[in-house]
Amino acid sequence: MPKKTKLQAANLQGTADDVEEAFYRALQKGDIDKLMACWADEDDIVCVHPGGPRVVGATAIRATFEAMFSNGSIRAWPQRARKTQAVGSAVHSVLEKVEVLGPRGPTQAWVTATNVYHRTAQGWRMVAHHASPGTDSEIQEVSGNPQVLH
Repeated sequence: MPKKTKLQAANLQGTADDVEEAFYRALQKGDIDKLMACWADEDDIVCVHPGGPRVVGATAIRATFEAMFSNGSIRAWPQRARKTQAVGSAVHSVLEKVEVLGPRGPTQAWVTATNVYHRTAQGWRMVAHHASPGTDSEIQEVSGNPQVLH
């Protein structure tokens, strides 16, 4: 029996964290097959790129990433994750640190992204990735203390 790759193990036996790690590794390497292996095999999976439309379904999502990879890999790293998890789903809100190649060389930008994972028959898989435009400087998080009502 062939030995499972780390990506297959992440998707089949790992956690939502493992799938997220595999997703960002695939982005950084420009590997469309490994990136798509992170997605659930469902008709209604959804991806929104910063400033872009809602892209629905594996074929359309693959096409958008292939178009982006035609310019090279996407140098993005998830930072400062906020995570919630239930028995069959997990939601990760991350700040993506993105390296952008500009006219004067590489610069950093920030993107706010939400990654949603479901536990499927194949293991944890991504069902939604929604990224919002960020800024050239680190995005500050706004949070408040819980209110106590008496």
